[in-house]
Amino acid sequence: MVVGAGHNGLTAAAYLASAGKSVLVLERADHVGGASVSAEVFHGVDARLSRYSYLVSLMPSVLREELGLRFALRRRRFSSFTPDPADPSRGLLVDTQDSRATLDSFEAIGAREDAAAWAEFYGRTGALAHRLFPTVTDPLRSPAEVRELLGKADWRDFVERPIGELVERSFRSDLVRGVVLTDGLIGTFARPDASDGLANRCFLYHVIGGGTGDWDVPVGGMGAVASELERVATEAGAIIRNRSSVTGIDPGSKESAATVRWTDDDGAVHEVGAEHVLAACAPAVLERLLGGEPEWPQGSQLKINMLLDRLPRLRAAVDPASAFAGTFHINETASQLATAFDEAASGILPSVPPAEIYCHTLTDRSILGPGLQQGTTHTLTVFALHQPTELFRADPDGTREVAVDATLASLDSVLDEPIRDCIATAPDGSPCIEARTPVDLERELAMPGGHIFHGNLSWPWAAPEGGAGRWGAATRFPRVLLASAGARRGGGVSGIAGRDAAMTVLER
Repeated sequence: MVVGAGHNGLTAAAYLASAGKSVLVLERADHVGGASVSAEVFHGVDARLSRYSYLVSLMPSVLREELGLRFALRRRRFSSFTPDPADPSRGLLVDTQDSRATLDSFEAIGAREDAAAWAEFYGRTGALAHRLFPTVTDPLRSPAEVRELLGKADWRDFVERPIGELVERSFRSDLVRGVVLTDGLIGTFARPDASDGLANRCFLYHVIGGGTGDWDVPVGGMGAVASELERVATEAGAIIRNRSSVTGIDPGSKESAATVRWTDDDGAVHEVGAEHVLAACAPAVLERLLGGEPEWPQGSQLKINMLLDRLPRLRAAVDPASAFAGTFHINETASQLATAFDEAASGILPSVPPAEIYCHTLTDRSILGPGLQQGTTHTLTVFALHQPTELFRADPDGTREVAVDATLASLDSVLDEPIRDCIATAPDGSPCIEARTPVDLERELAMPGGHIFHGNLSWPWAAPEGGAGRWGAATRFPRVLLASAGARRGGGVSGIAGRDAAMTVLER
């Protein structure tokens, strides 16, 4: 039994069904994919946006090859563009195919001395990724083994000491420091200089993907990934039942089967025994299904999806098609990130939300219908940081509106025209923009606290005290396994947690 048909649940089902197991997947929604979906967000507009998750980095090629997944990934030429908040007529454009242009861009923002430091820093993270990422498809290694693999200096700087210390030591520019630090903050409410390691873990996941740290665009949107996993699972014999809400799990014992109870769309109650239950849901959801009272995590991001008639003009002398092709950083200097965190931690929305933008259609226009592909229409995904769940609890709709206005104003501060002037209009006259707060994600995706990682990320190796088994999927109940982003090395669209749970079953 697999609880949840997100990409990890589908991954687990595909592996187990391919190995000859009898597999039943239960999904409360009327479709599979969880956060890895494409949707026609704006009624009557022929565009299928990656509504929630939007890029692929951590899914190992080994997994794609083992399952025979047929979807394409495209690499983005431009890593990022960051307008200077103090002078938006200039900005840092990192071009992965033109080192001279990148150096000129560092000079343009007065950070020439950081150009060499940038190359050295990301050369170091690239080498780290090359060593560490291949281990994610093996049984968990011990901390001592990983420390030896990484070496004393990398273990100290990326694991033991706050990542903020390394960034501050490596770079002089407040803007450059901020660009680097964002990898430690996406989906994580943390201070990079804190000793809790939260930002370090988030940073590590963002720079090791694929063994290079590159983030790729799935052709056809995130729904293409989920559709392929569904195809492989069902062709192998897995049964997937949508509109099936799991209401409880009896974990069983070593001697007796586990039992899963659920209700279908008609309200009928079902109960089935299983050799193993793979929980492709958040750990807090699993704990509730087992009858416990879990701690509830807290997400920290606001996601805004937009469809534009055209890309906005910039104040900087940079082609918008280049600036928006990578990650477009907005008011994300190191000092601005710290200010926004302090404001949010004190209980108020950031006055100038740090945010970043991704434009899928500059890399892949297949998500647009035939009538839009030849025009100037583009999608924009805005990801605003430091927007903790609790700030939205009392007045979800009102606070969402305030947060969206502040985030768009933050974006407008570096544009040469208001972004609202570029937003397309649906046939019913409504603007093509939607926002999802952590509270919205919690309601729509059964994602506790709207936390995109289901809780604080773990290091992608065994905990010193153990407890998660050889593959990181074990729970305190022998027949119940965790197969979600909240597993030992879950997080991101990787399928690793689903594969780990399947490997645990097959190894037994």
